[in-house]
Amino acid sequence: MTLRVLVPWQQLVDGLKSPGIEPILWHINDDPHDAPEAHVLVTERPVDPERRARVARIKGLQHVHLLSIGYEWVLEHLPEQATLTNSRGAVEDATAEHCLTLVLASLRELPKALEQQRERRWERTWTSSLHGSTVLLLGAGGVGSAISERLAPFKPAQVITVASTPRSLPDGNVIHGIDSIVALLPQADVVIVALPHTAQTEKLVNAKFLARLRDGTLLVNIGRGPIVDTDALLPELNSGRIRAALDVADPEPLPADHALWTAPNCIITPHMAGDTGEFLKLVSELAIEQIRGIHAGKKPFNVVTDRN
Repeated sequence: MTLRVLVPWQQLVDGLKSPGIEPILWHINDDPHDAPEAHVLVTERPVDPERRARVARIKGLQHVHLLSIGYEWVLEHLPEQATLTNSRGAVEDATAEHCLTLVLASLRELPKALEQQRERRWERTWTSSLHGSTVLLLGAGGVGSAISERLAPFKPAQVITVASTPRSLPDGNVIHGIDSIVALLPQADVVIVALPHTAQTEKLVNAKFLARLRDGTLLVNIGRGPIVDTDALLPELNSGRIRAALDVADPEPLPADHALWTAPNCIITPHMAGDTGEFLKLVSELAIEQIRGIHAGKKPFNVVTDRN
């Protein structure tokens, strides 16, 4: 039997052409028509939320492979018989690199420096720094671990990691449980959100959370937009009490007239943390390996077991 595989990029079409595999170019977000019948869907997370339901309308679908780590968007549209895999191992480095970029750009006042450059004003600015700061890192998965590794060379005073399950690591470091957040927030100079979007994390960063932060704290969201309550964040930004650097937002895409765009002390990037050439190479290689393995009868890897 020929394995019919929907892929979003020509690079994947070229990489999968082989006897017994029929790659079909179809992009969940850009193609104007629903997908043709296929056994496997390889897909990005659609920018337009209304396009997500297209997954449920693919006839004959047996497997979905995501070109990302996050999978929450697809669960309600996944056919019951279909297996689901993600790109764990190919995404973490690019995301962590972007996170550090946001942290450093905000702490070292690069938006202000760019404004001064455009105005040809040579004015030195005293800034805060990652060196000597206390970082509260929410998330101890692949992305959280990659961020933690990159923080260390900048010599923060400490990195306090929080996850859903408290535990001690072999190196002696302690992962705090999510119930500890309230007590930990006042200690932080930088709070990094690298959590998945779940019922437990929905609007975790709300008005009460933000009120616990010290003046001048930097909030970085590299996880998912709905984890941060935008309506609660805006007054804090407008007052100048805290700063934010966001790669994700709620709503998303952020409407052109949304107040978050012009909020002071806020850097926004359009959910682009993983968008690098190296990421494209790694995620494509992983997808090709996954599909060839499925065609050969091998058990899929990176299987998402949490389907609830």
